[in-house]
Amino acid sequence: MVQLGKFERYLIEEFFDDYRAGAITHRTFTRRVAFIMGSMAAASAAMLLVGCTPEEVPRGTDPMPTPTASTTGAATTSAGPVPGAKSPLSVPEGAAGLTTATVRLAAGGTDISGYLARPESGAAGPAVLVCHENRGLTPHILDVARRFAKAGYAALALDLLSREGGTASLDSDAVSGALTGAGAARHVGDFAAAFDYLKAQDFVDSGRIAMNGYCFGGGITWQAATQLPGLKATAAFYGPAPELNKVSAIKAAVFGVYAERDQRITGALQALRDALDATTVTHQLTVYPGVDHAFHNDTGERYNETQATAAWNDTLSWFEQHV
Repeated sequence: MVQLGKFERYLIEEFFDDYRAGAITHRTFTRRVAFIMGSMAAASAAMLLVGCTPEEVPRGTDPMPTPTASTTGAATTSAGPVPGAKSPLSVPEGAAGLTTATVRLAAGGTDISGYLARPESGAAGPAVLVCHENRGLTPHILDVARRFAKAGYAALALDLLSREGGTASLDSDAVSGALTGAGAARHVGDFAAAFDYLKAQDFVDSGRIAMNGYCFGGGITWQAATQLPGLKATAAFYGPAPELNKVSAIKAAVFGVYAERDQRITGALQALRDALDATTVTHQLTVYPGVDHAFHNDTGERYNETQATAAWNDTLSWFEQHV
């Protein structure tokens, strides 16, 4: 019998929602599930588990999809506006007052890479780790890092697929499978290494480091909050909750962003709220009205300028108060 881990189920259900909403084709949905599960037979079983009809499920004897050349729209650092960006908060590469670079750091016995954006003054200040969505390190996430830099933070967005050659090297449908295959423990370990990297930089006040993540990255942010006691604050946007028996280990001030129409995630929010309320953890969980999952991503169809701007400003206010 097929068993789905937390992140595997989270992503497959997300892609099923996207398919039902017409945001992706049946072929794309099937390919993504197959890359997550590792075989077409396992993909078929997983699709049935999340509610597909038998007619929507491929035959278990169908061959695994063949990875194709990358179509991720992966991150680049060329100057100019962010492709597809709609937000008035968007900060283009080359913006005045900021410096950006691709950096490499040691993690888990190898080197990984990330995108660092910071104020060009170089004065020691707060920092934030940024965790990308299930699409990997994209131009949108680089933009988010620059938005933090414009607000005075040194922002480091890791490419969690560095060991696999980087987001840019992968078939876009294979990215989520590579992320789940690597496992949450590896991702949290990479952010622990990135935390140490930031602490060692002259432009970072080592006692003022936060973390922020989106969708899949929101889930990794919650996981990191339970394991990285040095974090001062976190902001997780509509990601899966951590194990509830581990929330008492959180030292950071945690902020959760949720969407009213995202019942897959927001519907389970009360259990997390109750678990946090039973601890001394400083926390705030906010549900933004009239919006769906991924409403902050201004390169996507669910972007809502009013609520995305509100969630961003609330995040900055939370960090200003606690970092």
